[in-house]
Amino acid sequence: GEFYANGRAGERFAVRNSGCTAVVEGVGDHGCEYMTNGCVVVLGPTGRNFGAGMTGGTAYVLDREHQFESLYNPELVCVERVEGTADEGVLKRLIHQHSAQSGSEVAQELLAAWTEQIGKFWKVAPKSVPTVVNPPSEFATAETARV
Repeated sequence: GEFYANGRAGERFAVRNSGCTAVVEGVGDHGCEYMTNGCVVVLGPTGRNFGAGMTGGTAYVLDREHQFESLYNPELVCVERVEGTADEGVLKRLIHQHSAQSGSEVAQELLAAWTEQIGKFWKVAPKSVPTVVNPPSEFATAETARV
């Protein structure tokens, strides 16, 4: 399924997510804990211990305050910047979808200043999988790269 929230989620958001695509505007502590599949986009701050026990899936986190590197759990996940990667098109498509589904002003502002904002996103993926994780099939089209 898909979930688009014009606002923040609470603690333990997407814990044990096994296939849902979700876009929210912030999460509390322990986001994406024990996640096994799916895709989560966080367009705002996260709490501590993000990605602890994550064994599958992908998360993208907007880090405007340059704090995320001290908030994710490095034991099982790794982070890399999204800018200039194949993930950039997938992320942009998800943010467009979030804007259309929720009317999010945050998404609209990000899209309007995309070239300045893309460098503030982190990709979070489990260390146990390759760095290139397959995006949800509905977003993995040739058109994705052109959005």
